[in-house]
Amino acid sequence: MNMEELEIKQLDYAGLKELMQWTEEEGWNPGPHDAEVFWATDPQGFMGIYKDEELIGGGSIVSYNGDFGFMGLFLVKPEYRSKGIGSSLWFKRRNTLLSRLKEGATIGMDGVVAMQPFYAKGGFTIAFRDERYSKAGEEHIVNEHITSIQEEDMDAVLAYDKQCFGFDRPQFMRPWLQMPGTKTFKYMVGDELKGFAAVRRLQKDYKVCPLFADDAMVAEELYKACLNSSTGAQLIMDIPVTNAQAVELVNKYNAEYIFECARMYYGTPPNLPIDKIFGITTFELG
Repeated sequence: MNMEELEIKQLDYAGLKELMQWTEEEGWNPGPHDAEVFWATDPQGFMGIYKDEELIGGGSIVSYNGDFGFMGLFLVKPEYRSKGIGSSLWFKRRNTLLSRLKEGATIGMDGVVAMQPFYAKGGFTIAFRDERYSKAGEEHIVNEHITSIQEEDMDAVLAYDKQCFGFDRPQFMRPWLQMPGTKTFKYMVGDELKGFAAVRRLQKDYKVCPLFADDAMVAEELYKACLNSSTGAQLIMDIPVTNAQAVELVNKYNAEYIFECARMYYGTPPNLPIDKIFGITTFELG
């Protein structure tokens, strides 16, 4: 295909919605309100490639205050794959995102196994593997220290999220935790936040997004609350396998392995407290 016939440009909201529709058709199982939150996070954070005004590929290039970037949602229509189109779009996205960030800022992404060699050629290195697990929701007694996240908790929750993600992202996390159908949980001892979790409704079933906790005991109680909130459906969680206690948790509850990705970084990886990360937030925006 003649690449001169193609145009790469920023997506508008309709383009993002179309891209999200593709993810549903591809079986990525997005949530019904994901696009709204993604757009609120960074309206300039999405690019598409067009042929004769038709969107044929796209992806995210989200900037978190210029301090950190994240690439995801990388999709090309099936009939346009293996033609070099995806490669052109991907490198244009990477370079555009770098231009949106402060000098020396890092970019993160979660890459599927088949694409990891390509991403490595583009300057990304693997920090840790993510494994996805699924388990049927089931009834559990919710620990007395666990209640839902309220507005007055947001400062503490956002501070805890920054510690585990590595960067401030209130423009994402606040609407993410307040999406219709999302269930939130915090573990408090007195006035001290020991961990929190969220369960997001997908097109099918539910997903933990994220689960951050001070230790394995708090993480298990939060996981039980998440399971309790999703009875009658499957509960999905993506864990960093470098956190051995996260692996032990999904094994203890006989969750089923589904597939894996890897968190990869272009630039210096953030120094994360991996022992507090039991479930990552999203493959699309970090």
